[in-house]
Amino acid sequence: MSSPAQPLAASLVQSVDWLAIAPPTIAAVVGLVVLVADLFVAENRKTLLGWTSVAGLAAATLMLLPLLDGDRSTFCLTGDATVCSYTADRFTLVIQFLVLGGALLAALLSVTALKDARKELPEGEYWFLLLSSAAGAALLPASRDLATLIVALEVASLPAFALVGLRYGDRKSSEAALKFFLSSVTATAVSLMGISFVYASTGTLYLTQVADRIQNVDGQLHTLAQTGVVLTLIGFAFKTAAVPFHFWVPDTYVGAPLPIAAYLSVIGKAVGFSGLILVTVVALPSYADVWGPALAALAALTMTVGNVGALRQQATRAYSAVRLLAWSSVGQAGYLLVPIAAAAYSGDAEKSVGSTVAYALMYGAVNLGAFAVAALVGRSKSLNRVSDYRGLYASSPLSALLLAFFLLCLAGLPPGIIGLFAKVTVFSAAVDAGLGWLAVIMAVNVVIALFYYLQWTALLFRAPEGEPEKHRVPAPLTAAIALTGVLGIVLSGAPQLVLRFTDTSLF
Repeated sequence: MSSPAQPLAASLVQSVDWLAIAPPTIAAVVGLVVLVADLFVAENRKTLLGWTSVAGLAAATLMLLPLLDGDRSTFCLTGDATVCSYTADRFTLVIQFLVLGGALLAALLSVTALKDARKELPEGEYWFLLLSSAAGAALLPASRDLATLIVALEVASLPAFALVGLRYGDRKSSEAALKFFLSSVTATAVSLMGISFVYASTGTLYLTQVADRIQNVDGQLHTLAQTGVVLTLIGFAFKTAAVPFHFWVPDTYVGAPLPIAAYLSVIGKAVGFSGLILVTVVALPSYADVWGPALAALAALTMTVGNVGALRQQATRAYSAVRLLAWSSVGQAGYLLVPIAAAAYSGDAEKSVGSTVAYALMYGAVNLGAFAVAALVGRSKSLNRVSDYRGLYASSPLSALLLAFFLLCLAGLPPGIIGLFAKVTVFSAAVDAGLGWLAVIMAVNVVIALFYYLQWTALLFRAPEGEPEKHRVPAPLTAAIALTGVLGIVLSGAPQLVLRFTDTSLF
C-alpha cells in the first residue's frame, strides 16, 4: 500500500526558489526580529530597532538586483510548470522596487518622527507593523493566483490600519484608523465575493487559467462570471482610492503619523494599482469591454474630484498642507487609472501598463519628497498649514527649492521634466487607445492642478511674516529629502530611463 502513496506525496512537494522570494521574505523576517528584540532592548536604545528596520528594507531592496537577469517563478503546479503562484518578472521587480524603496524612505522619516513623538508611539510595534505591511505590499505584484493576491493585499492593509491609529490617546488618529478600516474591510468583502464567483465559474484561481477558462464559461454560469468580474473591480477601486470610494483618504492622512500618510500615499497606491493590473490585464482580458469603460469613467471622475478637492483647501486651515497632498493623491490616482483603462482598447496592453508603472515611479519619488519636507516643517509648525510654508526659502533655502521642484514635478512643469514626461506618456496612452474624451478631461485637470501647485510654490519664496525660523534637519530626514531630490533630478535629466526600466512583461 505504501508504494502508490510515495509518488503521490512526491508530486505534492514544491521546490522553492528562495532567491525569487527573497525581497518580501527579508522584510517579513526583519519585522519578526524587531518585534522580538523590542522585548529585550532598553528604552534609551530603542532607536536601534529603527535603524535595524531601515537596514532590513535596504537589504530587501538590494535583493532585487540578482533577479534582473531573467524571469523566475516558484510555487508552480507540479503537473504544469508554467502555472505558478509567484512570478518575479520585470513588472514584479519594478513594483517591488517602488514598494520597498518607498517603505525605506518612509522608515527614514519614521526614525525622526518616533524620536519627536516622546513615547506617544510604541517603537517595537510600529516597526513590526511597517515591515509586515511592506512585506505584503512586495508580495502582491508577484502574485499570480487570486488567493495569494488577496492574502498579500490583506497583509499589506491590516498593519496599515494599526499604524494609522497607533498614537496613544489621539482621538483624531483613532477616528482616521476607523474610517480606513471600515472602508478597507468593505473593499475586501466585495473583492472576496467577486473572486469566489470567478472561481465558481472557472474552477481555478490561477490568473492565466482564469483568462483561458472564463471565455468558455457554461451559459448557466455566464451571469455569475460577469457579476464576479464587476464585484472584483469594485473591491480594487476601493483600494486605489478611486472616486466614489475615496472618502477615507483626507481624514486618514491627517490622523495618521506623517510618515504613514506618506507611506499610504505611495505604497498603498502601488498595491492597489498592481492588483488592479493583474486582475484586469492578466486574468480578465476577455472582459475588456466591461472593465475598460468602467475604469475610463472612474479615471475621469477620480482626477476631477481629487483636483477640485485640492483646489478648495484653505491655506490657513489646520493640516491644510497634508489635506492638499491627500486630495492631490486622489487626483493623481485618476491619472494612474488612464493607461489601465487604455489597455482595454489598445492593441499593446503591455505598453499601456508600462505607462502606469512609469507614472507611479515618478509620483512615488516626488510625492515622498513633498511629504519629507512637510515632515520637516511639521516639526516646528505642528498644525502644518499651507500658510506655514510662507517664506520657507528664507529659513531653509534647500528644502524650499526641493519642495518647489517636487510640486512642479507633480504639476508637470519644467524644471520637473520627469513629471511632464510621465503626464505626456499617460496622455499618449489615452490618445493611442482612441480615448480622446478622456485625454481632454485629463488636460483640463492638469490645468486645474497647476493653480494650487503653483500657489503653494509661490508661497515658499514670499517674504516671511516676522523673523524667519531656522529649521534644524535631523540626519534621517536629510537623507530622505536628499534621496528623493536626487532621484527626481536624475530622472528629469534622463526621463527615458523610466520607460526603459518599466518595459514590463506580463504575458
